[in-house]
Amino acid sequence: MTQKRTYKVAGFRFEVEGEMPRLANLEPFMCEDSKAPLLFTLQLVNSLPLAPSTPYYTTQDGPGFPEIAISRYEKGGWRFSVRPLPGRPVAAQMSCSDDFTQARLFPTGVDDAFAVNNTLMLLFAFASARHGLLEMHASVVMNAGKGYLFLGKSGTGKSTHSSLWLKHIPGSELLNDDNPILRLMPDGSARVYGSPWSGKTPCYKAQDVPVGAVVRIRQAPFNKIERLSGVQAYASLMASASGFRPFKELSDGWHQTLEGLTRVVPCYVLDCLPDQAAAQLCHNTVANG
Repeated sequence: MTQKRTYKVAGFRFEVEGEMPRLANLEPFMCEDSKAPLLFTLQLVNSLPLAPSTPYYTTQDGPGFPEIAISRYEKGGWRFSVRPLPGRPVAAQMSCSDDFTQARLFPTGVDDAFAVNNTLMLLFAFASARHGLLEMHASVVMNAGKGYLFLGKSGTGKSTHSSLWLKHIPGSELLNDDNPILRLMPDGSARVYGSPWSGKTPCYKAQDVPVGAVVRIRQAPFNKIERLSGVQAYASLMASASGFRPFKELSDGWHQTLEGLTRVVPCYVLDCLPDQAAAQLCHNTVANG
């Protein structure tokens, strides 16, 4: 009997069929909510048939990041090859339908946990693009019933700033430290959701709250916060949203979501030191903004 597991993230569900490695990060999101919209189904298989395909896109995120090579099947659909690092053996091969709602995954045995976890994250980003969802590269703190997203390039201090809130701003709680889901709701409001993907910090919470603000962190020898205009806010959000720009139809969905979010979400840039004063300045500004 085929084993099937159902998970629910950001109000949507996905199904995984077949034997899979135990992934503790997914367990809080297991559900039996058949009413939640189904995003995609992933089937684990022992091999993928060879079929003619044309190289389409390969990520170039640099040393320390996974490498994802995407090909287009001649008869339609997509083929993915995923490596943990550039130059390493392929850990996952996956074939997908045009709309990313049906996929088959062949973990090669290099690192099956990595293969399943990372392909699920990819599929979620692609399949949800038309549904008002964005996977963000951000750290999120909840406080007083709202979620505050801290954006920035790797190494700029997103997690550090979150930890300062946890230490110095009473009532703060970490929701996710790397890949939260930002959602534009049907009524035009914005919510942020925890996800099974949280980088190096094991914070996997099936919780969600309204978005209080989005703050881009920049290192500086002083503390200063400024609210961003519409165009600046759009650019700031886009820079930290996951997604492959070469997929035009998906990019159109992501851009529509970004436009909607910038109309309802206050966005700021915080030039700061890694200190208590920066956390207090940020909190006092965004909580009252």
